[in-house]
Amino acid sequence: MNFSNSFFIFLVGLSFHISVDAAEKADPVFAAWKDKVDPAVENGLRYLSRVQLKDGSFPDRYGDSTGIPSLVGMAILSKGHLPTEGPHAETLTRCIDFVLANQRENGLYEKGNGGSGPMYAHNISTLFLSEVSGMVDPERQKKIAQTLPKALALILRAQAVSKDDRNKGGWRYHPGSTDSDTSCSGWALMALRSAKLNGAPVPDAAINDAVSYLRRHQDKERGCFGYSGDEDHARSLTGMGLLCLELCGRHGTPETTLAADFVLKQFRSFPGDQFEFYANYYAAQGMFQIGGRYWSEYAPWMYETYLKKQDNDGSWESREAGRIYGTSMMILAFTVPYRQLPIYQRDETVDETE
Repeated sequence: MNFSNSFFIFLVGLSFHISVDAAEKADPVFAAWKDKVDPAVENGLRYLSRVQLKDGSFPDRYGDSTGIPSLVGMAILSKGHLPTEGPHAETLTRCIDFVLANQRENGLYEKGNGGSGPMYAHNISTLFLSEVSGMVDPERQKKIAQTLPKALALILRAQAVSKDDRNKGGWRYHPGSTDSDTSCSGWALMALRSAKLNGAPVPDAAINDAVSYLRRHQDKERGCFGYSGDEDHARSLTGMGLLCLELCGRHGTPETTLAADFVLKQFRSFPGDQFEFYANYYAAQGMFQIGGRYWSEYAPWMYETYLKKQDNDGSWESREAGRIYGTSMMILAFTVPYRQLPIYQRDETVDETE
């Protein structure tokens, strides 16, 4: 499908937000921690606003790629702050403008050092702009409606590159990559799901092919997901696999339950792991989605463990990717129960999970 030539509409004015009070009532697990989480999150957001550069980028590792401002922007949105008003509006609009200003002719959001490969930053930026669509002023909304079709079309073209049976349906470092990895694929799948939820004509086949790709990388006995195999980097990636399956209609199935059981056995070993912040972010989202005893056990551990790791300036430092990344990812994990981002929505029957 050629998004650039299609009549592309993002739903404007449809609010996915719920009040913080409603979130507290709906999630008694979070209610027990809210009074500690709120100030920590706001302190982290103030840190991110203080250090942002005027062009919207950040003075830290990968801070001049489009991916880092996109993560910061989603962190701000995740607490219910808007780009049109409030204490972080300027920071958020700078993040949006930075991404919008750095799209190539082929649709790729790329600038600066994108780390392992440009598709990571591109997928995250596509997710961010899809999530913020409908919350911005008319001029920015017009720009988002112009840029997102090209970004989504690139993701679909990259998925359609000829790959072997093992890698089919996934994504890798570059748009023309002929192999795939589950980490890049997880971000791409979330971007497609978000856009589809927001009214974009994303083909069902693209979602289904991505889910099939991820399922091929799940160990059918242990439940874990691997990076290129079934269990490499399993502790870091199983939350990602759990979340993606949950978001794509597999809630409460044997494969998601098995994945959640794996996370339940492993999460206390996250501290000190390589990609610790990434693992916690995805585990928090995945365990929240499946709900029940999984979220009830994971959430108190997460808040107890990571609240005390916040530095006095409001930041959390990721060993691999620095303070801007670390702070953004920790805020995104902490704020899952607020459900202020469309991607965080869930069916409240999840808490029937035993």
